[in-house]
Amino acid sequence: MKTMKLGSSSLEVPVIAVGCMRIKSLDPAGAERFVQAALEEGANFFDHADVYGDGLCEQMFADAVHMNADVREKIILQSKCGIRKEPRMFDFSKEHILEAVDGSLKRLKTDYLDVLLLHRPDALVEPEEVAEAFDRLESAGKVRHFGVSNQNPMQIRLLKKYVKQPLVANQLQLSITNCTMISNGINVNMGNDPAVCRDGSILDFCRLHDITIQPWSPFQYGFFEGVFLGNDKFPELNDKIDEIAAAYGVSNTTIAIAWLLRHPAKMQPIAGTMNPARLKEICKAAQIRLTREDWYGIYQAAGNELP
Repeated sequence: MKTMKLGSSSLEVPVIAVGCMRIKSLDPAGAERFVQAALEEGANFFDHADVYGDGLCEQMFADAVHMNADVREKIILQSKCGIRKEPRMFDFSKEHILEAVDGSLKRLKTDYLDVLLLHRPDALVEPEEVAEAFDRLESAGKVRHFGVSNQNPMQIRLLKKYVKQPLVANQLQLSITNCTMISNGINVNMGNDPAVCRDGSILDFCRLHDITIQPWSPFQYGFFEGVFLGNDKFPELNDKIDEIAAAYGVSNTTIAIAWLLRHPAKMQPIAGTMNPARLKEICKAAQIRLTREDWYGIYQAAGNELP
């Protein structure tokens, strides 16, 4: 598996991350087979969140990987906190962050997280409290690196006014059909809808500040409305992807991820599949570099016009 540095850190990570949100859909034997298949591909970066399965996903992963000291040193664990279900709200208070991390560590059967992300913005965030929580977690050796998810440049700047640790990652929804952060950069100074900047130029901001973008739902269109691959709602896009996939001798799944990896922002897509065979196809994308013609061909086939 090809690797990269995560943000401004020295942490070497695979260019494909394995999302564990759906691991609870597997039985214990299936979860073990999936985790081992990921490790065989060199995909040893596992993305979690305390809210996934109300904690069950972290627990199932620890069991599936047979967590012990030797195993722990061979994998990279990232988890997220800040979403509360009962009552439904976001919570970046110091108390909640510290409690959430302790819960994740217990369920994952480990003493530390390699990366902790704040899970979606909290309108009531007090960045001074976040800074205190991060300092305590770092000094206790419970978290080694920190980041955010779904945050815009000003929200990150606000955190950085108080947080001393580098923010190494920002997890954002991004796919071929959900690429407004790319489209608004192409349509600068235009009067069309793609020119509307909805995220404060987060793509360029992350590149300028050495923050790795981790695209989530890389096969989805809309907000969990379905996948675009093989979907008759996107005939032109699928024809183009299939054409390019045939030229490279790989699957359409591989090309969809290769499209994200071709962007010079050096992103780290989050694979959400629980199918070992499909994960293998996703991992193949690490070995492919699409041409400029391929990349723009796919972009336009998805309905994105060039000015």
